[in-house]
Amino acid sequence: MSVKKNESTTICEHCVHQSDIFRYLTTEEYEQMTYVKSCNSYKRGDIVYHEGNRVGGIYCIGKGIVKHYKTGIDGKEQIVRFSKKGDIFGFRSVLSEEVACTSTKVIEDASICFIPVGNFFDWIKHNSDFSMRIMKLSCKELGEANQYIIDIAQKSVRERLAEFLLLLLDNFGTDSDGNLNISLTREEIAGLVGTATESVIRLLSEFKADNLIELERRQIKILNAKQLKRICDVF
Repeated sequence: MSVKKNESTTICEHCVHQSDIFRYLTTEEYEQMTYVKSCNSYKRGDIVYHEGNRVGGIYCIGKGIVKHYKTGIDGKEQIVRFSKKGDIFGFRSVLSEEVACTSTKVIEDASICFIPVGNFFDWIKHNSDFSMRIMKLSCKELGEANQYIIDIAQKSVRERLAEFLLLLLDNFGTDSDGNLNISLTREEIAGLVGTATESVIRLLSEFKADNLIELERRQIKILNAKQLKRICDVF
């Protein structure tokens, strides 16, 4: 793993604007954050931490995208979710004082800041607004996890893939050419949808043939979001 210290972003004001959570810090707490945090650059494929590791603080993404996944007994990755610019992660393991339940890998070159656990707990104890935002964020992620379990149990792979593409569109948007602002391998898509890579390749080809999407290597363009919504039964 090639992690490079990025001194130029150790003291940065844009964290407050990128992450909604830090807007609830007081001026004094924000100044403390810019002093105690450390920022590092990561390349695609770098591991931030492994499942089962102790997490000594929280992470905030200044740039890039990471995936959170569990590894099965066969070594296959089961992607749980993604985090992008402005998102924080690692806080649930910190709050529960448990080891990380997922691994985190960079899928788009990233700049990620680390804030020590002691400072994070101080803000929770003394700043009720910040504490409430952390609580709401935890509940939101729990709700998403519950919905994912329901989808796996009740929806077909075709329905899950259509829903997944719409989630990518909603969460990451598109570039100037209309392609999704996230580049994923077919294996990564299969890992989140919860199926075999071969099934994803076949279904993506079917969606392309039906003029629902366009494919160019890892780039995906949504052509008919309305029809994808019908497929996954999202209204």
